[in-house]
Amino acid sequence: MGLVHGELADRILGGWTGRIAGNMLGKPVEQGDHWTRARIDAYLRLTGALPLTDYLPPPPPGAEGFALRPGWERCVRGGIDGSCRDDDVDWSILTLHLLERHGSSFTTEQVGEEWLLRLPYLQTFTAERVAYRNLADGLRPPLTATRDNPYQEWIGALIRADVYGWACPGDPRRAASLARRDAVLSHTGNGVYGAMWAAALVAAAFTAPDVRSALEAGLERVPAGSRLARTVRNAIALHGAGLGWSEALTELAERTAGLGWLHTVPNAAVLTAGLLYGEGDFSRTIALTVRGGLDTDSTGATAGSVAGVRCGAAALPPQWVEPLRDRVSSAVFGYDGVRITELAERTVRLVTREG
Repeated sequence: MGLVHGELADRILGGWTGRIAGNMLGKPVEQGDHWTRARIDAYLRLTGALPLTDYLPPPPPGAEGFALRPGWERCVRGGIDGSCRDDDVDWSILTLHLLERHGSSFTTEQVGEEWLLRLPYLQTFTAERVAYRNLADGLRPPLTATRDNPYQEWIGALIRADVYGWACPGDPRRAASLARRDAVLSHTGNGVYGAMWAAALVAAAFTAPDVRSALEAGLERVPAGSRLARTVRNAIALHGAGLGWSEALTELAERTAGLGWLHTVPNAAVLTAGLLYGEGDFSRTIALTVRGGLDTDSTGATAGSVAGVRCGAAALPPQWVEPLRDRVSSAVFGYDGVRITELAERTVRLVTREG
């Protein structure tokens, strides 16, 4: 792994904190068919928040056409007092619980068991809700992912993947293997590849010399001919060719047109662009990712996780950290109000145990 205990602890805490901060930044505008890239930037101009270096400002009185998502009051500047509950963070907590209970030898069936035991049905969405229902009907994987499930390649499995990266620092191969075992409960094809790629990317972020190297390490863990891999490579190539962030996203959107704002592939493009054009700066990385639109709270969370791992908790700007109050709201049974620092400490113990 190549990291001493203190550095590992700081990087894992950076990952947890960055994930939660990025999620909170994107949560008020999580509706990709309405909150397009253009509309998000129009809102930021209206509220005087460009360049974006803090959580979103509240909407000014009388602003029309800029209705934020329900619950936005607890996710904007001046309203944050601990993290809001969100499924992106619930899944991270549940994955940590799974690894603590079953270790890295867990089975896909055990993943489903923990869902049924720990997470309310109505706090799941799209592919996860279908898989949950199929589990309750007595189906076993991989049928849980395929029966009556039109969301098999949507982003849900990717948002469950970060903890596997944190638990395998510097070992993208192992991280991707664990993420795959989880993902096949609810996803197929690019939905599974997205989870494998994200887990490997997060794991590589601990030791890779730069973000591009971490992205490429993630690509090594998925089929080279998959649409996910081709799209991520396209994003890397556009950045390398010197296109600006906005121009690159326009071209990537054209190449992924028709897939929808919750599909894994276009969100992977936005995430890749945010990481590359963020140039290692935490605030710029999560800001550009969220400004890219689509599933903003999910991509913001993963971008924050990668950027947080790379810079460590001690280097995170205080405007992102202090409003969180080291406290997480969660629908996972037994975890509401848990401290972020506790989640990170437990993850470090997991790495040490599995080491």
